[in-house]
Amino acid sequence: MGEHRSEDRRRHHTENRERAIESRWLEHQSIEAKADPLNKTAGGPSRGLALCRGSFYIPGMNVPVLYRFPLRFIFLITVVVLSAIPIRAADKVVVLKAARLFDGKSKTLVQNGVVIVQGNKIVDAGSNLPAPPDAQVIDLGDTTLSPGFMDGHTHLTLDFSGNYNERRLKEVGLNVSEQAIAATNYARATVEAGFTTVRDLGSRFVGSKEFVDVALRNSINKGVIVGPRMLVATSGIGATGGHFDPTSGFRDMLFGREPDYSEGIADGPDAIRKAVRFEVKNGADVIKGAVSGGVLSLADEVDTPQLTPAEMAALVDESHRLRKKVAVHCHGDQAAKEAIAAGVDSIEHGSFMKPETLTLMKNKGTYLVPTLMATEWIMSKIDNYPPVLQEKAKAAAAARSDMFRNAVKMGIKISFGTDAAVYPHGQNAKEFKLMVDLGMQPIDALRSATATTAELFGIAQKTGTLEKGKFADVIAMPGDPTSDITASERVSFVMKEGKIIRNGPPSAPPVAVSENAELEIPAD
Repeated sequence: MGEHRSEDRRRHHTENRERAIESRWLEHQSIEAKADPLNKTAGGPSRGLALCRGSFYIPGMNVPVLYRFPLRFIFLITVVVLSAIPIRAADKVVVLKAARLFDGKSKTLVQNGVVIVQGNKIVDAGSNLPAPPDAQVIDLGDTTLSPGFMDGHTHLTLDFSGNYNERRLKEVGLNVSEQAIAATNYARATVEAGFTTVRDLGSRFVGSKEFVDVALRNSINKGVIVGPRMLVATSGIGATGGHFDPTSGFRDMLFGREPDYSEGIADGPDAIRKAVRFEVKNGADVIKGAVSGGVLSLADEVDTPQLTPAEMAALVDESHRLRKKVAVHCHGDQAAKEAIAAGVDSIEHGSFMKPETLTLMKNKGTYLVPTLMATEWIMSKIDNYPPVLQEKAKAAAAARSDMFRNAVKMGIKISFGTDAAVYPHGQNAKEFKLMVDLGMQPIDALRSATATTAELFGIAQKTGTLEKGKFADVIAMPGDPTSDITASERVSFVMKEGKIIRNGPPSAPPVAVSENAELEIPAD
């Protein structure tokens, strides 16, 4: 009996010790929670506590005396470290002031614009807002604050703006790594021009399967290089011999093999689905398809359909199943009808679309991304291109102005997009004047590059307007852009996610591959 009572006393003593240790553990958990209520410092509940309940030494454990002091010492050090964790200081508040403000969605500007930024988000935006105490105030004077512009059709890893034949020859011998390095300059020129978000619709290199656009996007997201937020399409998907076939126009088997699904070339519905899956697997944010011929491809006609209705249906269905939107390169009217009927999200270019096709487009809610700059640049440098491409460019240029005017009159959803790479990177904003010259109101042109494009991209809840809780993507341009839309070409201040990228002159002029590359816009 005496032995049992002694054993009971030891057991009770041990249990009391365990309860005391557990009480201390809970107390320190409470301290940790108060010091870091959002678990930001530790990355989650109790991660900062190195020892869990089961790790503590208590009397009764069969632990050699030699190790008892180190265990107590480790516990003591843990308590001291936890008690020293500081409460995270709030991000500094920055207040941007300007004579005017365009919020990205309204039909008018407001006077005395103010945008209040904390961290990477907008705290408030409007007219005559008071600056919080201790805020950093940046007065940008006689400018207009605007959401960062968005370009719905770029190719930041490419450059087609020089002499066509010289570029084509250079492409054969160019190391893809060298092209990737050049792309970092294209990205910087684009964001410094005020374009804080782009949809990059195709990055392909003859004989290479590298995903340079994915690497560029990821490097920007990690802060390794400076550039716009990117939604990328990797290679894009097209038919053998079509606009996206990188070997088209070269001698047969010059590169030793025919391109396949891993380079975005697929024939038949099943192959199309496989290509979609492959591109999503490798990082595509959006799926790009080539459903008609193009201007800068040698072996096709500019307006002929290149996918069958069954292939088109497979492209859209598989992409939407994977929650990816579908943009299609399309000049021809018949191809556009089939693409719209299949449910694509946007038509890129659309040069030859007739009013009936535009009506179908409006009824389906399909976006038009007109890329007027691409045709304008080619026409201004027409001698840089082979005769067969000159003829295709002239036909597209003759048709696209009437198509765009009709789209504006009919109220088609028009998203801003330029086909950057056809012209030197950084000149994206010249698209605004082309749109206005063809009948679009300046405020609607500005909206096309902000709220409307954010909706097309599927990121309107995060950016595209100057509203509380959205990313602090803010630019400033001189004067009043609704009176002079070319003010959009002279952006002087760029902030992306609360970080100032530019305040004053750009770090470098727009990127060009040839001398005298500045575009002189001819009268329409």
